[in-house]
Amino acid sequence: ASEGARVYLHKSDKANRKLPHGWMLVEADFGWKGPQLVGIDTSLPNRLVAEALEAGAVPELAGYTSVRREVRYGERSRVDFVLGAMDRPDCYLEVKNVHLMRKPGVAEFPDSVTARGARHLADLAAMAQAGMRAIMLFVIQMDADCFTLAHDIDPSYARAFALARRQGVEALAHVCTVTEREIRIAQAVPILADLTQAATDATSDP
Repeated sequence: ASEGARVYLHKSDKANRKLPHGWMLVEADFGWKGPQLVGIDTSLPNRLVAEALEAGAVPELAGYTSVRREVRYGERSRVDFVLGAMDRPDCYLEVKNVHLMRKPGVAEFPDSVTARGARHLADLAAMAQAGMRAIMLFVIQMDADCFTLAHDIDPSYARAFALARRQGVEALAHVCTVTEREIRIAQAVPILADLTQAATDATSDP
């Protein structure tokens, strides 16, 4: 956001907070569709996903009857959600927050180097290889036309993502509807990294 941008704060009722207010929203103009509100609270996406799962608002994740949160797996990780049902393998679901946009309409992740994020991809890949369903869900706290990886910010994460995809990890990206009073998960958008890989695979086929 630029200097002087309007921001929205939330006053917490938790007595043990170091600061009484949290920064929730910023008004940003990406040169695309005019100014829009962007959610910047990194703790919010998991709550949004939990609400969306309960409401059946993510079609790609329909049909599961149980939801467990913060489940230990891998060597030293916790997965955000494990979805279960009697008629299918468990689904290991990792959620990432997205609020970076450098090109109009294109949301990006990550916004900084994230070795932890790359480890999460490797752990998900191990679950996919073991026969589980494994999904990386990017929650975009703003409007966007599509999603891609910020290869220049963290090339290692981009390589880990490509490897995990080849090993069976699914990827989803959903934008959010953001207002002054509500943020909720909305429709899915294309992932450009997947489209680029598909085009590469197609041209390399004999």
